[in-house]
Amino acid sequence: MSNSDMSLPPDWDDDERMSFMFSDFKENRDVNPADWDSKMDFWTALVVESCRSGGTVCVNLQELNKTFRRKEKSPLGLATVLQFMARSGKIQRESEFAANVDCGWLSWGVGLLLVKPLKWTFSTLLGSSRVPLEECFVVIELVKEKAAELLRIYRRSEFSSHSILSFQELCALSSDVCADESTLCMALLQLQRDKQVMVSLHEGEKIVKFCQPGQDRVSPVTDVDIGIYQLQCSEKLLGERMEKLGLEADKCRQEAKLLLSEGKKSQALRCLRGRKRVEKRADNLFAKLETIRGILDRIAQSQTDKMVMQAYQAGVSALRLSLKDVTVERAENLVDQIQELCDTQDEVNQTISTGVPGADEDMDELEEELKLLLDESKPDSISNLPKVPTNPLRPPRESVLPDKDLLTSLPAVPYSPLNITTEQLEEELNQLTLLESGFQQKKMPSPAKKAEPAQ
Repeated sequence: MSNSDMSLPPDWDDDERMSFMFSDFKENRDVNPADWDSKMDFWTALVVESCRSGGTVCVNLQELNKTFRRKEKSPLGLATVLQFMARSGKIQRESEFAANVDCGWLSWGVGLLLVKPLKWTFSTLLGSSRVPLEECFVVIELVKEKAAELLRIYRRSEFSSHSILSFQELCALSSDVCADESTLCMALLQLQRDKQVMVSLHEGEKIVKFCQPGQDRVSPVTDVDIGIYQLQCSEKLLGERMEKLGLEADKCRQEAKLLLSEGKKSQALRCLRGRKRVEKRADNLFAKLETIRGILDRIAQSQTDKMVMQAYQAGVSALRLSLKDVTVERAENLVDQIQELCDTQDEVNQTISTGVPGADEDMDELEEELKLLLDESKPDSISNLPKVPTNPLRPPRESVLPDKDLLTSLPAVPYSPLNITTEQLEEELNQLTLLESGFQQKKMPSPAKKAEPAQ
């Protein structure tokens, strides 16, 4: 892959900056740790990005020198970058990556079939100062991404109901995810390491078993799995043959129609007879196909029933464990104890509500004493109040009220309608004037009485 196929950093066009980046690393990092680390971070990120852009998970020094070539120059420190990435666990040699898969999950023979070519060398990379140009390394971050994407595509595909797929079917299914067969093999190895797939051989053919939803890890391939896989292969094969027979029957019909238009009736009849034979074979294959499909449906139903039975079994086990110390006798004893305690509580409440014996008599005595206290307190409170006068109300000497004779001399209140003339009103007004003058004379004291206090 050329560097034109990937997004390069902005510093790529800076000659001074790239002159430093293309130079070799110092043998001793402690001379200038900041420059050494910045250069290492730059190339590490660029190596990962170049693999991601190319859709691959493997990288080697020879390809990197071509990818990062700039102005007819290649970086001098890429070997050091690969060694550093290997030390930090970011990359791993293909052979070591495949060998790290548990032998119980991947046999050495299957590994040799999956990863081609594998160089089973046992020299340590970290102890060697030279990195072979063609030595392939797996980028761990990218292979994990590919494995997760491959598993997601399988579960969203039409093959999700099939626990086992052939390697060729998986290649066709993952064509948009894995750029080549080597990338697919690396993703499968990662899924095997995660216990999500099992790769095995059946009659010289590589088959892949996926972990089904609800399972933490995939189970080993059993005879039942092989039988189901064979039925699925037979279903696929019969479907393909029926499709071919259908095309052949249509071809015979078209030939008979053409021969009939040319007046070759006998040849047209032979074509029609051939078409009938093809259709009969197709009917036989269809009956067999329906039988196989019925068996597969029953197997799927049995697997569902098995899952339900396992759920029931787990439920029974959990219920038995939860009811381990629970018996009918113990439950009845607990109920009796609860009833006895409730009765006791009712008796206690009733006793408390009735009060202390003799409390009523004490209450009566207290009420009598309270009544006496109230009676004793009444005179004191009344004595503090002013006495109510019993004498008839007489106006004081200073108050001026009309005499009895004066009151009798007043005219009676009229009860008749007010038919009064002007002369009558003037006469009554004069009388009132005389009365008012006499009233004022009585109110004023005499001069003799005013002089008495002075003596």
